[in-house]
Amino acid sequence: MKQLMLGNAAAARGLFEAGCEVVSSYPGTPSTEITEEAAKFKEIYCEWAPNEKVALESAFGACLAGRRAFCGMKHVGLNVAADPLFTMSYTGVNAGLVIGVADDPGMHSSQNEQDSRHHAIASKIPMLEPSDADEAREFAKIAFEISEKFDTPVLYKMCTRVAHSQSITDTVERQVPEHKAYQKNISKYVMAPANAIKRHPFVEQRMKDLEKWSETSGINRVESASAASKTGIITSSTSYQYVKEVLGDSVNILKLGMVNPLPADMIRKFAEGLEKLIVVEELDPIIETFCRGLGLKCEIHGKDMFPICGEFSQNLIAAAFGKEVPQGTSLNGVDIPVRPPIMCAGCPHRGMFYALNKLKVTVFGDIGCYTLGSVAPLSAMDVTLCMGASFSGLHGWNKAGGAENEKKSVAVIGDSTFMHSGMTGLATIAYNQSNSTVIVLDNSITGMTGHQQNPTTGKNLYGEPAGRIDLEALARAMGIRRVRVVDPYNIAECESAVREELEVEEPSLIISRRPCALLKEVKHNPPLVVDQDKCKSCKMCMKIGCPAISMKGGKAKIDATLCVGCGVCSQMCKFGAL
Repeated sequence: MKQLMLGNAAAARGLFEAGCEVVSSYPGTPSTEITEEAAKFKEIYCEWAPNEKVALESAFGACLAGRRAFCGMKHVGLNVAADPLFTMSYTGVNAGLVIGVADDPGMHSSQNEQDSRHHAIASKIPMLEPSDADEAREFAKIAFEISEKFDTPVLYKMCTRVAHSQSITDTVERQVPEHKAYQKNISKYVMAPANAIKRHPFVEQRMKDLEKWSETSGINRVESASAASKTGIITSSTSYQYVKEVLGDSVNILKLGMVNPLPADMIRKFAEGLEKLIVVEELDPIIETFCRGLGLKCEIHGKDMFPICGEFSQNLIAAAFGKEVPQGTSLNGVDIPVRPPIMCAGCPHRGMFYALNKLKVTVFGDIGCYTLGSVAPLSAMDVTLCMGASFSGLHGWNKAGGAENEKKSVAVIGDSTFMHSGMTGLATIAYNQSNSTVIVLDNSITGMTGHQQNPTTGKNLYGEPAGRIDLEALARAMGIRRVRVVDPYNIAECESAVREELEVEEPSLIISRRPCALLKEVKHNPPLVVDQDKCKSCKMCMKIGCPAISMKGGKAKIDATLCVGCGVCSQMCKFGAL
């Protein structure tokens, strides 16, 4: 049945049609909706894992049990899962195992522009790359077939544009293959050195077999313009869509669906008789470099025409090929102001960040919506590296700098990120006894990726009651004796807690706890109003960066449609105007 589908929804539909029975993932934009959509099928068990490594290991266990399994994550999450990934290449699988990874060219919601094809090459695992929603559906099914045919996990690469755009898909019925019985095989699944040495030649041969398969399977295809055309283009994913929109059928195209291993013979044959071969690929020149190593006789172009940074577009492709680029339009000549990301009105992190800014402490930050605490006017974050790095980074900072650093530095991390990879940082603080003050910003949800549950919320992916980790008890069990909870809507309480914990001579944990203001179960107070007679235009209320507050006619003004009545701004006003 034909229907319009989001790329991620189509990917989930492909998992369903392929008979996938277990999905374990960690949310990460732009991959999150694959798992959320898969959870709508009662035939598929879905879960959020604490992190990507755990998710992949869980999916691996499910495939050993004879059920087709999927694990989803974003590109930086694949770094976290790299340890099991590289060894799974050696062990192979039982039932099919597909690993979804979504890259983010342009960094719409990421800290880097990592190209996940490097992981596929380094781990020697095949990678498929759909270019639209229907291919996302179909390639998910093909990925399981490849996995079982070649005894390998399969990487399934999405990107922001494919994941979050819609196109027509042609759905079919679900087919569940016969469950594969598990057979004990120590030499295959126990990767001690003696066994791993014997598995390595299997991996090398498998890549050769996969390359031969890709040459004739139809996963890669040639779209010929005419024999007279002396220009050929090799491309994949959304770059293929842009090329088709700009150039139509005027050039010969080799459209790749499998980007690892690359089809050497197919590329050589495609390049025969060409004067110019142009590789159109986002981010790193992986296909281009491969083509240059084949000794082709034609000119090869790639990153000399296209940027290595950022996301491509139709206009970028048109400009590179000397085509006319349409000019943008404006609304009656009025420039539309930019809308930078900012913490929401009533965000529970705002009060704590204001206190940290006021105390002029060095703040090691982490990955989450609270990273916006680095944005002016709060500007209350000095470093953000990767998931879980805040606590361990502060530990090293304090060990190196001693008392001079310890008395004026803290680390902050969200509750979900703490469960992801922050616990080990807290463990090193407790174990190696750095005099560190750390703060868990507990907003009772995984906020940045759209309100997914995590092990501290007491609910599972389906919103049902689940095991709940007690942060206070966990911290004490890990060896942190000083644990206290504050309300981030109370600025004085936050400031006092930070001051006091910075003065003690042992590790300490502050839990800044209040639910995210956007959770539907959170009940808000009436919006505040400004007493215009009392307002002295001092702009102190503007220092918390709340989007509900502005200055109009020299006086503070509160947008009643945004204000949730948190009262943080009223604590700033010395004149009682709020």
